[in-house]
Amino acid sequence: MPSLADKKFHDWTHDLDTRASMVSIFEHIRDIPYSLGVPMPDPKTSPEQLLVEGKGSCGPKHYLLAEMFRKLNLSVVYATIAFSWNDPDLCYPPELRKQAARLPVAHHLACRVQVGCRWILVDATWDPPLAKAGFPVNDHWDGYSETKCAVKPLRSPVRTAYCRTLTNEPCRAKGESELCPIDGEKNHWDVVDRARYYREKVSVLTPVAVERLTRFTRDFDAWLVGVRQQKY
Repeated sequence: MPSLADKKFHDWTHDLDTRASMVSIFEHIRDIPYSLGVPMPDPKTSPEQLLVEGKGSCGPKHYLLAEMFRKLNLSVVYATIAFSWNDPDLCYPPELRKQAARLPVAHHLACRVQVGCRWILVDATWDPPLAKAGFPVNDHWDGYSETKCAVKPLRSPVRTAYCRTLTNEPCRAKGESELCPIDGEKNHWDVVDRARYYREKVSVLTPVAVERLTRFTRDFDAWLVGVRQQKY
Protein backbone atom coordinates (compact mmCIF):
# COMPACT_ATOMS: atom_id res chain seq x y z
CA MET A 1 0.00 0.00 0.00
CA PRO A 2 1.42 3.42 -0.94
CA SER A 3 2.48 5.59 1.97
CA LEU A 4 1.08 9.07 2.55
CA ALA A 5 4.40 10.47 1.30
CA ASP A 6 4.01 8.45 -1.92
CA LYS A 7 0.50 9.79 -2.41
CA LYS A 8 1.60 13.37 -1.80
CA PHE A 9 4.49 12.94 -4.22
CA HIS A 10 2.04 11.82 -6.91
CA ASP A 11 -0.39 14.66 -6.16
CA TRP A 12 2.33 17.31 -6.13
CA THR A 13 4.14 16.18 -9.30
CA HIS A 14 1.44 14.67 -11.53
CA ASP A 15 1.85 15.80 -15.17
CA LEU A 16 4.73 18.16 -14.26
CA ASP A 17 8.27 18.15 -15.66
CA THR A 18 11.25 17.90 -13.32
CA ARG A 19 11.73 21.61 -12.71
CA ALA A 20 8.03 22.24 -12.09
CA SER A 21 7.91 19.19 -9.83
CA MET A 22 10.82 20.55 -7.78
CA VAL A 23 9.04 23.86 -7.30
CA SER A 24 5.74 22.17 -6.43
CA ILE A 25 7.36 19.89 -3.84
CA PHE A 26 9.30 22.79 -2.36
CA GLU A 27 6.25 25.03 -2.04
CA HIS A 28 4.05 22.36 -0.49
CA ILE A 29 6.69 21.49 2.11
CA ARG A 30 7.52 25.14 2.79
CA ASP A 31 3.83 25.84 3.41
CA ILE A 32 3.56 23.19 6.14
CA PRO A 33 3.43 25.25 9.37
CA TYR A 34 6.75 25.29 11.18
CA SER A 35 6.65 23.87 14.71
CA LEU A 36 9.67 23.39 16.90
CA GLY A 37 7.92 21.30 19.52
CA VAL A 38 6.52 18.31 17.61
CA PRO A 39 8.83 15.39 18.53
CA MET A 40 9.98 13.45 15.46
CA PRO A 41 13.19 11.74 16.59
CA ASP A 42 13.47 9.11 13.85
CA PRO A 43 14.60 10.68 10.54
CA LYS A 44 13.37 7.63 8.61
CA THR A 45 9.78 7.97 9.82
CA SER A 46 9.61 11.73 10.34
CA PRO A 47 8.60 12.57 6.72
CA GLU A 48 5.46 10.48 7.08
CA GLN A 49 4.83 11.84 10.57
CA LEU A 50 5.23 15.41 9.30
CA LEU A 51 2.43 14.86 6.79
CA VAL A 52 0.20 13.21 9.38
CA GLU A 53 0.73 15.97 11.98
CA GLY A 54 0.50 18.77 9.41
CA LYS A 55 3.34 20.68 11.07
CA GLY A 56 6.98 20.19 11.97
CA SER A 57 10.47 21.64 12.17
CA CYS A 58 13.34 21.95 9.69
CA GLY A 59 14.47 18.34 10.22
CA PRO A 60 11.38 16.45 9.03
CA LYS A 61 10.68 19.07 6.38
CA HIS A 62 14.04 18.51 4.72
CA TYR A 63 14.07 14.75 5.19
CA LEU A 64 10.80 14.76 3.24
CA LEU A 65 12.15 17.16 0.63
CA ALA A 66 15.25 15.01 0.10
CA GLU A 67 13.14 11.85 -0.18
CA MET A 68 10.91 13.40 -2.84
CA PHE A 69 13.70 15.08 -4.79
CA ARG A 70 15.53 11.75 -5.00
CA LYS A 71 12.42 10.28 -6.60
CA LEU A 72 13.03 12.85 -9.34
CA ASN A 73 16.55 11.35 -9.75
CA LEU A 74 18.21 14.39 -8.19
CA SER A 75 21.36 14.21 -6.07
CA VAL A 76 20.72 15.58 -2.58
CA VAL A 77 22.81 15.99 0.57
CA TYR A 78 21.75 17.09 4.04
CA ALA A 79 23.22 20.44 5.08
CA THR A 80 23.57 21.02 8.82
CA ILE A 81 24.24 24.64 9.77
CA ALA A 82 25.15 25.96 13.22
CA PHE A 83 23.24 29.08 14.24
CA SER A 84 21.92 31.11 17.15
CA TRP A 85 18.22 31.50 17.92
CA ASN A 86 19.01 35.06 19.01
CA ASP A 87 18.58 36.46 15.49
CA PRO A 88 18.32 40.27 15.62
CA ASP A 89 16.01 40.35 12.58
CA LEU A 90 13.29 38.30 14.24
CA CYS A 91 10.57 40.34 15.94
CA TYR A 92 10.56 38.41 19.19
CA PRO A 93 8.46 39.68 22.09
CA PRO A 94 10.74 40.87 24.94
CA GLU A 95 10.52 37.76 27.11
CA LEU A 96 11.20 35.42 24.18
CA ARG A 97 14.16 37.57 23.18
CA LYS A 98 15.63 37.12 26.67
CA GLN A 99 15.19 33.36 26.36
CA ALA A 100 16.79 33.24 22.91
CA ALA A 101 19.83 35.13 24.15
CA ARG A 102 20.55 32.41 26.72
CA LEU A 103 20.26 29.38 24.42
CA PRO A 104 23.20 27.25 23.28
CA VAL A 105 24.26 26.93 19.64
CA ALA A 106 21.57 25.19 17.59
CA HIS A 107 21.86 23.11 14.41
CA HIS A 108 19.59 23.78 11.43
CA LEU A 109 18.88 21.32 8.61
CA ALA A 110 18.39 22.23 4.95
CA CYS A 111 19.22 20.44 1.70
CA ARG A 112 21.82 20.93 -0.98
CA VAL A 113 20.66 19.78 -4.41
CA GLN A 114 22.62 19.28 -7.62
CA VAL A 115 21.10 21.26 -10.47
CA GLY A 116 23.18 20.83 -13.61
CA CYS A 117 26.79 21.38 -12.56
CA ARG A 118 25.85 23.46 -9.51
CA TRP A 119 25.01 22.48 -5.94
CA ILE A 120 22.38 24.85 -4.56
CA LEU A 121 21.03 25.39 -1.07
CA VAL A 122 17.29 24.60 -0.90
CA ASP A 123 15.64 25.69 2.35
CA ALA A 124 11.90 25.16 2.88
CA THR A 125 11.81 25.93 6.60
CA TRP A 126 9.57 28.94 7.19
CA ASP A 127 5.94 28.99 6.09
CA PRO A 128 4.85 32.28 4.40
CA PRO A 129 2.81 33.83 7.26
CA LEU A 130 5.98 33.98 9.37
CA ALA A 131 7.45 36.68 7.13
CA LYS A 132 5.41 39.13 9.24
CA ALA A 133 7.76 38.46 12.15
CA GLY A 134 10.98 38.85 10.16
CA PHE A 135 11.56 35.23 9.16
CA PRO A 136 13.36 34.91 5.79
CA VAL A 137 10.64 33.07 3.85
CA ASN A 138 11.64 31.79 0.41
CA ASP A 139 8.90 32.98 -1.92
CA HIS A 140 8.84 32.41 -5.68
CA TRP A 141 11.62 29.83 -5.91
CA ASP A 142 12.44 29.05 -9.55
CA GLY A 143 13.87 25.56 -9.06
CA TYR A 144 17.31 26.70 -10.18
CA SER A 145 18.61 29.52 -7.97
CA GLU A 146 19.86 29.15 -4.41
CA THR A 147 17.35 29.96 -1.72
CA LYS A 148 18.04 32.06 1.32
CA CYS A 149 19.19 30.09 4.33
CA ALA A 150 16.52 30.02 7.05
CA VAL A 151 19.12 30.95 9.68
CA LYS A 152 22.25 33.07 9.88
CA PRO A 153 25.19 30.63 9.86
CA LEU A 154 27.64 31.07 12.69
CA ARG A 155 31.08 32.04 11.53
CA SER A 156 33.54 29.23 10.90
CA PRO A 157 37.28 29.78 11.27
CA VAL A 158 37.78 28.39 7.77
CA ARG A 159 36.22 30.40 4.83
CA THR A 160 35.86 33.70 6.64
CA ALA A 161 37.65 35.57 3.87
CA TYR A 162 34.68 35.00 1.59
CA CYS A 163 31.79 34.87 4.04
CA ARG A 164 29.38 37.61 4.92
CA THR A 165 28.11 37.51 8.49
CA LEU A 166 24.68 38.41 9.83
CA THR A 167 23.02 37.51 6.54
CA ASN A 168 20.92 34.66 5.21
CA GLU A 169 22.52 34.78 1.77
CA PRO A 170 24.74 31.79 0.89
CA CYS A 171 28.38 32.80 0.68
CA ARG A 172 30.71 31.63 -2.07
CA ALA A 173 34.29 32.03 -3.11
CA LYS A 174 34.56 33.53 -6.58
CA GLY A 175 34.10 30.90 -9.26
CA GLU A 176 32.85 28.11 -7.00
CA SER A 177 30.55 25.62 -8.71
CA GLU A 178 31.20 22.29 -6.96
CA LEU A 179 29.62 21.12 -3.72
CA CYS A 180 31.11 23.51 -1.22
CA PRO A 181 29.49 24.43 2.10
CA ILE A 182 28.55 27.88 3.26
CA ASP A 183 30.17 29.20 6.40
CA GLY A 184 29.77 26.73 9.25
CA GLU A 185 27.96 24.07 7.18
CA LYS A 186 28.45 20.32 7.54
CA ASN A 187 27.19 18.14 4.69
CA HIS A 188 25.94 14.55 5.02
CA TRP A 189 25.24 12.18 2.16
CA ASP A 190 22.92 9.88 4.08
CA VAL A 191 20.33 10.26 6.79
CA VAL A 192 22.10 7.98 9.25
CA ASP A 193 25.27 10.07 9.19
CA ARG A 194 23.32 13.28 9.63
CA ALA A 195 21.30 11.85 12.53
CA ARG A 196 24.48 10.64 14.24
CA TYR A 197 26.10 14.06 13.87
CA TYR A 198 23.03 15.80 15.32
CA ARG A 199 22.83 13.42 18.28
CA GLU A 200 26.48 14.10 19.06
CA LYS A 201 25.79 17.84 19.19
CA VAL A 202 22.70 17.46 21.37
CA SER A 203 24.33 14.98 23.74
CA VAL A 204 26.74 17.58 25.13
CA LEU A 205 23.98 19.94 26.29
CA THR A 206 23.86 20.54 30.03
CA PRO A 207 20.64 19.97 32.03
CA VAL A 208 20.30 23.75 32.32
CA ALA A 209 20.56 24.17 28.55
CA VAL A 210 17.98 21.43 27.99
CA GLU A 211 15.57 23.12 30.39
CA ARG A 212 16.02 26.45 28.63
CA LEU A 213 15.44 24.85 25.24
CA THR A 214 12.29 23.12 26.48
CA ARG A 215 10.84 26.40 27.73
CA PHE A 216 11.86 28.26 24.58
CA THR A 217 10.33 25.58 22.36
CA ARG A 218 6.97 25.88 24.14
CA ASP A 219 6.92 29.69 24.10
CA PHE A 220 8.29 29.94 20.55
CA ASP A 221 5.56 27.71 19.13
CA ALA A 222 2.88 29.66 21.02
CA TRP A 223 4.27 32.90 19.59
CA LEU A 224 4.21 31.49 16.04
CA VAL A 225 0.51 30.70 16.41
CA GLY A 226 -0.11 34.35 17.25
CA VAL A 227 2.05 35.55 14.33
CA ARG A 228 0.02 33.49 11.87
CA GLN A 229 -3.21 34.93 13.25
CA GLN A 230 -2.10 38.51 12.62
CA LYS A 231 -3.83 40.09 9.63
CA TYR A 232 -0.89 42.34 8.79
